[in-house]
Amino acid sequence: MRRRSMDFRRPVRRRFPKVLWLTLCGLVILLFIVLFGQDKQPGSRSEMAQISSTRSRFTEGLNVTEEMLSPDSITRQLGDQISLAKAFVVIAKESNNLQFAWELSAQIRQSQILMSDAATRRTPLTARESETAIRDMALLLNQAQQLHYDSATMIMRLKTKIQSLEEQASTVNEKSSKYGQIAAEEVPKSLYCLGIRLTVEWFKNPNLQRRLTDVRQNVVRLKDKNLNHFCVFSDNILATSVVVNSTATNSNHPDRVVFHLVTDELNYAPMKAWFSLNFFQGVTVEVQKFEDFTWLNASYVPVLKQLQDLDTKNYYFSGNTDDGRTPIKYRNPKYLSMLNHLRFYIPEVFPALEKVVFLDDDVVVQKDLSELFSIDLNGNVNGAVETCMETFHRYHKYLNYSHPLIRAHFDPDACGWAFGMNIFDLVEWRKRNVTGIYHYWQERNVDRTLWKLGTLPPGLLTFYGLTEPLDAKWHVLGLGYTSVNSQLIEKGAVLHFNGNSKPWLKIGMEKYKPLWEKYVDYSHPMLQQCNFH
Repeated sequence: MRRRSMDFRRPVRRRFPKVLWLTLCGLVILLFIVLFGQDKQPGSRSEMAQISSTRSRFTEGLNVTEEMLSPDSITRQLGDQISLAKAFVVIAKESNNLQFAWELSAQIRQSQILMSDAATRRTPLTARESETAIRDMALLLNQAQQLHYDSATMIMRLKTKIQSLEEQASTVNEKSSKYGQIAAEEVPKSLYCLGIRLTVEWFKNPNLQRRLTDVRQNVVRLKDKNLNHFCVFSDNILATSVVVNSTATNSNHPDRVVFHLVTDELNYAPMKAWFSLNFFQGVTVEVQKFEDFTWLNASYVPVLKQLQDLDTKNYYFSGNTDDGRTPIKYRNPKYLSMLNHLRFYIPEVFPALEKVVFLDDDVVVQKDLSELFSIDLNGNVNGAVETCMETFHRYHKYLNYSHPLIRAHFDPDACGWAFGMNIFDLVEWRKRNVTGIYHYWQERNVDRTLWKLGTLPPGLLTFYGLTEPLDAKWHVLGLGYTSVNSQLIEKGAVLHFNGNSKPWLKIGMEKYKPLWEKYVDYSHPMLQQCNFH
């Protein structure tokens, strides 16, 4: 077969008809005419341009964006301007440009008055009333930039200022802590005066001693297991008096209340004199001194041996063993007082008792406490209010969990509880040898590696697994260092002024002092002579 020539093997080129081309061109022209005609509609472009121009001038004048035109945003912008202006005031003063600093401060006051008026009338700021203030502040801020108060300069100067303020704050906080601790440890002149006058009265007035003898003859009440027995270990006469008086005042049957007070040799005579001179609605009061307890010796009591140790005294008082790094709170005389540790020997102090309520001397009782003696402790030794509502009141806060002994025996997230109002079952205490448990942990803390200070940490170890949680109403804490919910205070049976701000000190929290002072008879001759008021 003969092949065709190459001309016949090329593909055929297809051509569009002329009518189709003309149609497409016409459509393009028509579309162009339509669009152009819309732009030429009367007033449309000019109106849009006018609105855009007006909005641009408006937002430029107010230094705001469309998103910020809401009333709340205008308030926020004023606040931002004030914050920035305050920073420029600091820099202007450092640059000795006092006139400009004054102008900024005046404008800040004007803006603050504007915001204050809006808040008072409880209506948001409008764009119209805030326009002038925002514009004037914007001009001043722009002037600050012209004075080369640029961002980099501001940041560097503010960083320097912040560092300086942090150093000052650290120094002030350290001094405040030291002075606060010293103030908390002081014995007010009035309390010192009361002790002196009561001591003199005790030794010159034989009637007081006869009254005490009459009380001692009523020894049956001191051991009667059917009565409500309370104990307080303290060297503060007036504070102890408030505990007794508030308990008696709010007791349904004060004649069933027996108070066992233990103090030291120095305060023994004035304490006896005070409770012989005053009567608390039929409450029986016994006063003892711990120096008379023959069992209280270094061979039996580990902490007593430690308290007599020179290194321990240096640790608590001098701070020389660690180049002064020991916090001042560790060097508090109460940690060397046997009265502070006597709470672990309650069965020995009161061998005839089976159940007793322990009260700190910085508490006020405002409800009847007789119900405490009928609470079922479910075989536990200690009834206490737990304080683990926040994590910092759990065991890991008080104990050294890097020590293997602590890690092996105690749950770090176990709930802490508070000393200050505790119901102790002394029968179970003796049966479980709780004092022996306390001795075990004290002997292992000679080097202070398990805990640093106080009686709460060893208490947490000693009564671990032996504490029955009580309803929070029985013991309200914090009145000596923080704000406490007023409803908790109203419902609380025992209010605890734990912390440095004790109510009998000048540094006491003023709003809580009346709760304590209502149980002090300031008309008493002794208190008037010692300038109590």
